Amino acid sequence: MVNLLMTSFFETLQMVGISSLLSVLLGLPLAVWLAITTKGGIKENACAYGLSSLLVNAARSIPYIILMILMMPLTRLLVGSTIGVGAATVPLTLAGILLFARLAEDALKQIDQGLIEVGLASGATTSQIIKSILLPEALPSIMSSTTTVIINLIGFSAMAGAVGGGGLGDLAIRYGYQRYELELLFYIVVILIALVQLVQMLGNYLVKKVTK
Repeated sequence: MVNLLMTSFFETLQMVGISSLLSVLLGLPLAVWLAITTKGGIKENACAYGLSSLLVNAARSIPYIILMILMMPLTRLLVGSTIGVGAATVPLTLAGILLFARLAEDALKQIDQGLIEVGLASGATTSQIIKSILLPEALPSIMSSTTTVIINLIGFSAMAGAVGGGGLGDLAIRYGYQRYELELLFYIVVILIALVQLVQMLGNYLVKKVTK
């Protein structure tokens, strides 16, 4: 039992770790794009924002379990399989990107417009404003958003077990549900709760460290 739990735990860490990193790296540029093209943004563009926002909302509205199924052809193309840790990472990453983009967009929109106006008045370029004003000022909120995304991905990774994604979710379904091993299911729940609490505490600590 211990070996099963440890193997599945590290599979979950691998899935969540990779998808979280990619979610932030790919979701942040999307968030910036949404923030600067929105109404009142430094590069306001109603058409571009409307189309981008529509696509993000449409993809986010798809329940995760259905998203995994819909993405199977792409998953097979990218990793050569639709089961296992690598396969589960693909839909996890997309779900994380969409969630992070929305949360980070909201954080960027909360920046004091006076700071942006000062930057524009001083002749700063769009990229300079993004790097020197938007991102630094929104950093605490962005880090808090990252914590939220990671916690959501932990939950999504558990659902990935329903389609053979591996990790603790897969173990819970194969042994806790199909074989009705309630003791093992209890340990899985405890591990997931502890993991979420650890991520939340670490996230809160880092947010406090970067808050001015």
